[in-house]
Amino acid sequence: MGIDEEIEQLKTEIKRLAQSNTDGDGHPSVKYALTVSLFRGLSKYDVKGLESSSGTIAAAISVGVSILEALVGTLKAAKRRKVIAYDSELLLQGVHDNIDIVLLQKKLQARSDRVKSVDFHPTEPWVIAGLYNGSVNIYNHITGAVVKTFEVAQVPVRCVRFIARKNWFVAGSDDFQLRAFNYNTHEKVTAFEAHPDYIRCLAVHPTLSLVFTGSDDMTIKSWDWEKGWKNTVTFQGHTHYIMNIAINPKDPQTFASSCLDKTVKVWSITSPSPNFTLDAHERGGVNYVEYHPDPHKPYILTTGDDRTIRVWDLLSKSCIQTLEGHTSNVSWAIYVGGGLPLIVSGSEDGTIKLWNAGTYRLENTLSYGMERVWCVGLNKNGANEVAVGFDDGLVVLKLGKDEPTYSMDSTGKLIYAKGTEIQTANLALLYEEGSTMESLTDGSRVGLSLKELGATEVYPNSIQHSPNGRFVTVVGDGEYIIYTPIAWRNKAFGQGASFAWAEDSNTYAVLEGKLKVRVWRNFKEKKEALKGVGGWSVESLHGGPLLCARGNGFVVFWDWETGEIVRRIDVESKNIYWSTSGTLVAIASDDSYYILRFDRAAYKAALDSGVTIGDEGCEEAFEIVTEISETVRTAKWIGECFIYTTSTNRLNYLLGTQTNTVAQFEKVYLVDRDMSVIVYNLSLAVVEYQTAILQRDLVTAAELLAAVPELERNKVARFLEAQDLKSLALQVTNDPEHKFELAIALDELDLALSLAEATPSPENEIKWKMVGDTALSRWKFGLARECYRKAGDISASFLLESALGDKNGLRKTAKDATGKGLNNIAFAALWQLGDPRNAVDLLLETDRKAEAALLARTYAPSRVPKALQSWRIELESKGKSKTAGLLADPGRGQDAELFQEGWDTALAREEQVYGKSTNGMMDVGTVLGGDSP
Repeated sequence: MGIDEEIEQLKTEIKRLAQSNTDGDGHPSVKYALTVSLFRGLSKYDVKGLESSSGTIAAAISVGVSILEALVGTLKAAKRRKVIAYDSELLLQGVHDNIDIVLLQKKLQARSDRVKSVDFHPTEPWVIAGLYNGSVNIYNHITGAVVKTFEVAQVPVRCVRFIARKNWFVAGSDDFQLRAFNYNTHEKVTAFEAHPDYIRCLAVHPTLSLVFTGSDDMTIKSWDWEKGWKNTVTFQGHTHYIMNIAINPKDPQTFASSCLDKTVKVWSITSPSPNFTLDAHERGGVNYVEYHPDPHKPYILTTGDDRTIRVWDLLSKSCIQTLEGHTSNVSWAIYVGGGLPLIVSGSEDGTIKLWNAGTYRLENTLSYGMERVWCVGLNKNGANEVAVGFDDGLVVLKLGKDEPTYSMDSTGKLIYAKGTEIQTANLALLYEEGSTMESLTDGSRVGLSLKELGATEVYPNSIQHSPNGRFVTVVGDGEYIIYTPIAWRNKAFGQGASFAWAEDSNTYAVLEGKLKVRVWRNFKEKKEALKGVGGWSVESLHGGPLLCARGNGFVVFWDWETGEIVRRIDVESKNIYWSTSGTLVAIASDDSYYILRFDRAAYKAALDSGVTIGDEGCEEAFEIVTEISETVRTAKWIGECFIYTTSTNRLNYLLGTQTNTVAQFEKVYLVDRDMSVIVYNLSLAVVEYQTAILQRDLVTAAELLAAVPELERNKVARFLEAQDLKSLALQVTNDPEHKFELAIALDELDLALSLAEATPSPENEIKWKMVGDTALSRWKFGLARECYRKAGDISASFLLESALGDKNGLRKTAKDATGKGLNNIAFAALWQLGDPRNAVDLLLETDRKAEAALLARTYAPSRVPKALQSWRIELESKGKSKTAGLLADPGRGQDAELFQEGWDTALAREEQVYGKSTNGMMDVGTVLGGDSP
């Protein structure tokens, strides 16, 4: 088994062992100790008879050190190829059993035939690939699925581009044909011979209806699809194959071309002759040319068969930097853009290299084991996604981060980074200038007056103001720099991967590497070391009343003054947020967050008691308030109100243990990745009132209620109801529906009755039913009867009247039930009344003729002839005359003798019992008094 197969098997086994276990970025992760189970899956090791319930690396000793060394070799090879990641440089038995082996996952990796060209769709999550086998595939780069496939040619498709405004893509191939397809309908728009040789590259003009093609015939041609794909200009001057065409983003009237004649030429789109020529690479052809995306930087990149990348200044027409590191022909190089100072290059040596665009230092090398690198596509919508084509398929990489790098102090001064450039704006001035800020609706973009503040020497990963706003710290490239925010002067700097301010703004901490934390006061390092530092691997620092360090599976809090451990908490976390009061702290993990309350008095009491506080700290220092199962992306405290954005881009806030979605807030500002500021409104009066309620300070809450806007009263009432203050909620709410619900819950039946009466029909039926149920549970039968009748609830009325034994009520219920077609209830009511005559009539009306006849024979003999006649007619209508003739009818002469014995007595008895005006049932009207109808 070769190394490629071993690595593929390694990936499969890690996924199997990891199951749902992932690292902070969602990548499958297993402990190094568990990799012993991979021995069974890797045929190279062929370990037989290894039985171990522990699954640790120690179990491998019995099968020989050579097997362990082979496994470590495979892990290292996979790490070099960026397939997996782990923190340690060594993998030693026992010592590194708990090291996480993390399987890295690309945004998209698709195996296919050789990929010669790729391009991103500007609006859909698609990437298109032209293949050497003549096909064109469109992939969804989020799901990795193949969306569409086109069989374009029988020869290689060397170039393909989207024309999104027409729903087309255009492709050039080795059969000299230029083809355009509608990617929605699969219709071929056009196909014609554009050159007498291979079409090696093409470009689509961003605004004009032009497609530029470059060919092995040493010419470039422009084609206008609005003019029937007319060849408008043929550009001549190169003496070898045309390899790439790049349109100038600053001036779309010009473009550049690279050629194997070792030159780069710059052209005007209307002139067949070049404007000027650069002798770009003396020792080999030029494979690629690309403009810098920033119009203020007149640079281009060129790559060549001399294995170098060169940076050119177009103003001086000189090479300002040569990047060396690839070991074979360099296929392409691009600027990433979007403020990310990166140059990405790909080579036939199979590697992708990342270079710092400012220092030109090599930052990283990626290899995916997919052979030679041929082509590249850049997603230009700001997502920093790069598609790379290989001999064996396609990979889409996501570089950088989506979150903006910014900070705002308490006065509204905003500072953010655009690459290494620093800009500032003052949100407070928008109100002083009397703008329309107050009228902005939620989600509106704020028009800011931006000011260039300066530049920073490092690429910022984070920016943070000191609590008093006097300093701003920039962290990036393994360094930190403290600036003054007004003049942007360098105050202090040093090595550091993470930085945290204390509340006094004079003390700060710096993380160097993973193990060393240094504390500074007044820009002088403190001599007292933090307890336990060096024993844990730390990911980041967080400032506040206590210094917090976040590591793998734990969070530790130190006292800024003494350096003692206040508390160590075992929890997976990704960020820490302290409240402005310093008593609450939020610990955010991947899928939930925790709110803890810090009790400084308990911590000091523990210190004063003389109890030894170990590495776990003081257990009484923190108590958990609540856990909320929501993902926090960004967050901010306002008093005891925790405001945060979720993974679904909702803006929520937490008060106490209850979360709410922001509807109206007093100016909460959000910043997107394009550095646009979006405003939402938050009523501080609401927050203050809710805080007072949570503290059970009802007197203060009553005073604050007057300041709560009318539009917020209903939301406040819902909050009060959640706090089990229903009486107070009833006083606050303006919503009739909510008021009705509260009145029912509080047994305020008079109020509930008035609200039900004020509600139009038929919407009020449910309310009448609810009032009736509540009245019945409180033994108020008269009110319950009235409500059930108004609600049209025949079933409830029947049960109530039956229980009361009220014949008048039952008779009305029977009538109402008959009118609504509720025949079962009507029959039951008549039966309760002891009225079989009307019961028989009801059965006849509802086509229950047989049942009516049998009931009449038993309880109402006078109704027998009528029932039998109806039954007989029904049978005859169904063609059952013989059966109808068999029915014995006392009114028929031939059947009279069958009814001689006792028939007259039965009729007399019926008249005696049912002929009276009452059936002897108790009249309960006097019992109910005024409640009885």
